[in-house]
Amino acid sequence: MKVLVTDDAKFMRMQLSDILSKIGHEVVGEAENGKDAIEKYKELMPDLVTMDITMPEMDGVSALKEIMQVNPNAKVIMCSAMGQQSMVIDSIQSGAKDFIVKPFDRERIENAISKLV
Repeated sequence: MKVLVTDDAKFMRMQLSDILSKIGHEVVGEAENGKDAIEKYKELMPDLVTMDITMPEMDGVSALKEIMQVNPNAKVIMCSAMGQQSMVIDSIQSGAKDFIVKPFDRERIENAISKLV
């Protein structure tokens, strides 16, 4: 699966990219905010997007909504820190397929992706 990893923290992008690569997925791009994620989504058309919720310039929920307008079948998994339940619910209602809580757990990521396949 081709994946676009979106997070404003470079460390988080590296950590998630590393896990995704180890479980057999290809990270085709990285974005550091929602605006960047939408542009890269249109350009790369990945099979899956991991989307951080809280980012500067444009948050993950807003970016998710725009990506769903570009492709209603887009597969987006939200990534959130603890305590962002209301935003996670908003994300799922807006079309996100699942969510992963930080810090990232390899098994949880594998489970979330296998549900999509």
